[in-house]
Amino acid sequence: MADVLTAPPGVTRTRPVSVRRAYRFELVKLVSQWRVRLLVLVCWLAPGVFVAGVAAQSTLPTDTLFGRWMHATGWAGPLVILGFAGVWALPLLTSLVAGDVFAAEDRLGTWRHLLVAVRSPGRIFAAKALASLSVLLVLVAGLAVSSTVGGLLTVGHHPLVGLDGAAVGASDAAVRVLLAWLCALAPTLALAALGLLGSVAFGRSPMGLLLPALVALVLQLAQLLPLPVSVRVALPGSAFLAWNGLFTGPVQLAPLLIGVVIALVWAAAATGLAHLLFVRRDFTNPTDDASGRRALTFGALPLAGLLAVSVAALGLAAPAEGSGITQEKVQRSVATAFGHLYRTQADELHRPAVDEDALRPSAACTKAGVGDGAEGAGNDWRCVVSWHLPDVEATGQAVYQLDVTSDGRFVADGDGPKEVNGYFLVHTSTGDAPNPLWQFDGTVELLSATPHPLNKVPKG
Repeated sequence: MADVLTAPPGVTRTRPVSVRRAYRFELVKLVSQWRVRLLVLVCWLAPGVFVAGVAAQSTLPTDTLFGRWMHATGWAGPLVILGFAGVWALPLLTSLVAGDVFAAEDRLGTWRHLLVAVRSPGRIFAAKALASLSVLLVLVAGLAVSSTVGGLLTVGHHPLVGLDGAAVGASDAAVRVLLAWLCALAPTLALAALGLLGSVAFGRSPMGLLLPALVALVLQLAQLLPLPVSVRVALPGSAFLAWNGLFTGPVQLAPLLIGVVIALVWAAAATGLAHLLFVRRDFTNPTDDASGRRALTFGALPLAGLLAVSVAALGLAAPAEGSGITQEKVQRSVATAFGHLYRTQADELHRPAVDEDALRPSAACTKAGVGDGAEGAGNDWRCVVSWHLPDVEATGQAVYQLDVTSDGRFVADGDGPKEVNGYFLVHTSTGDAPNPLWQFDGTVELLSATPHPLNKVPKG
């Protein structure tokens, strides 16, 4: 159907409604739905209440990234919420908003009325896509703002400990938290575009509504598998995890930028496919709401091809092989984090300050008894960290058990000696806290080729 309908001879041709007017109409329709209003209320209130409640508890979600720092700084709260949102909240929101924006017209049988009012399928598509995007931006902003306000009001504007063990200043932490949420918008847009495609392709079927959530679930399962780096980074949801690299020194930009670009390409491709499928639909036939063959031809096959091309391109360009988790990278990351946290511990215990260059921390790591050449994820990593103190001849050593996940994140658990990395409380400016060397989070840069000159660590 053309943008401007052809009028019979002698009849004045009517111009279609502008996209702006159609957008306002679609936005009002979305906001008038009770479930959308409920989502807005929940997103703007629940995260702040949750962060404030957790910060007031004696126990913390230490199994969640940055969860162990929720008593120390208000900037940990929005990062904990971001980790949860990338797994559950954002896929659900995209399903409920974008996944139903076209299918609702099929269920209600209102396409003919809408076409008569707007007189342009292309403008209807643009209006619905923009309206759903606007609502999603409001929901994501609510999650970020609410969790940040809740954390800052409850805990305060204090420095944040990064994934390399170094303290990130409060102002710098604020910028990085904002960038992390902005980067998470890219995979959110990709899921929203898949929701538009599913809503157009499946019509009345609930599959359109479930598509973003199902795709997100598949992506989460894929991240748990020992996939090659080129496949892992090429997935459209990789930016939901790659924002972790903003909290290391130096910042791990490569996987984050690649993840954002790929997610935006997926968003553009899925939106284009949805538009193509929508404008080619026969609206004169009330039973023509979707076709499984068209969904496969215009949806699944092109996106599968996009994934294959992305994997092939990254396989040629990425400076890492296999899982990207190697013995050298694990040793470097553990030693760097230990060095930063050792200085923090010395300060909290009111010991003389130690220069990190003089400390010279190093780590020797093995995995399941494998010495040289150990690689891959697993909870069977064991690292012996060594360091030197000025005017002390003996070399200090501490043992850690590591649980390394497939995406490169690890949790180091102190295994002695007790006075170094055992559990005991230390007094900090924000109150009593566990020994910073007892347990700490870190990350391995999957695409790194050479260590940064400031982070070079001698072999243990």
